[in-house]
Amino acid sequence: MPPRHRRSQNYRGAGVDIDAGNALVKAIAPLARATARAGTAARLGGFGALFDVQAAGLRDPILVATTDGVGTKLMVARATGRHETIGTDLVAMCVNDLVVQGAEPLFFLDYFATGKLETGTAEAVLAGVARACRDSGCALVGGETAEMPGMYKAGEYDLAGFAVGAAERGRLLDGTRVAVGDVVLGLASSGIHANGFSLVRRIVRRSGLDYRSPAPFQPDRSLGEALLTPTRLYVRSCLAAVAAGDVHALAHITGGGLLENVPRVLPPGTAAEIDAALWPLPPVFGWLMRQGAVPAPEMARVFNCGIGMVAITSPDKLLRLEHILRENGEEPRRIGRIVAAPEPRTILLNGERQWPG
Repeated sequence: MPPRHRRSQNYRGAGVDIDAGNALVKAIAPLARATARAGTAARLGGFGALFDVQAAGLRDPILVATTDGVGTKLMVARATGRHETIGTDLVAMCVNDLVVQGAEPLFFLDYFATGKLETGTAEAVLAGVARACRDSGCALVGGETAEMPGMYKAGEYDLAGFAVGAAERGRLLDGTRVAVGDVVLGLASSGIHANGFSLVRRIVRRSGLDYRSPAPFQPDRSLGEALLTPTRLYVRSCLAAVAAGDVHALAHITGGGLLENVPRVLPPGTAAEIDAALWPLPPVFGWLMRQGAVPAPEMARVFNCGIGMVAITSPDKLLRLEHILRENGEEPRRIGRIVAAPEPRTILLNGERQWPG
């Protein structure tokens, strides 16, 4: 026989609050509208987002797509309760990858997954997404907020992002113009960005410090706040340089650091010779290196070490490229050159001398 009394069930009782999700969409809608650009109205709430590439001013475009996350930097944000900038990291990791191919970011979608939707946290994260989209000239056209009790513990959430950009046919950067004798320029990072945080968190644990402790390398900020410094956006400066025709290649220094990202844009028969004596190692990296006894080659393979974007150009275009980058807020440093080599790689000079452990 069926039970005499059967309790009524609903989705909220199962841990999913549809009303909270609707409230979040309503809260972030004006933030998304503020990112509107030619080609889209940046409306939220539909089943899909439309984008008119011709209205964006592109005549014969090639689309470029990227997707990324922010890795275990999320765990620092959760541990500190600081969620305002992690959305900037998410956007930057995607749109900086678009610009290295000469593509202008057009639109962005996010994925926010959590065990229980805390609208204050989600709104702070997505506000950071919207700010970074606006600063990149990229429309926030939609996304997905998934509440999945049982998949994530209380207070946990995960992030992913997806960006689409475009460049006119024939104007994509593919590294084929790079040649022996070209100059390698480095554009400064804002800090660790969003790579290597599994190692960062391990070093912090072994240091005995709390994220609320003053940062040893920046005592006017807490350690957590300093480590959460958001990834630098290079879109506007690099697109200006690409438009001038002075860039042979760009490399976004993400996972794999300087050693493994620069070779991705080098043609066969070349290597990038980079001299660590030509830029200062930012204090955060010096602290990580000393505290974790991390050798110089490993630092250069894991972290950006102060160089978040690399630009390669010919000597005759160097001065004009430097001028354009400075006009757009960068302080480019000449950090190396392209040399002949059997296969693409990064040759790091003076790493152990300049970055003593």
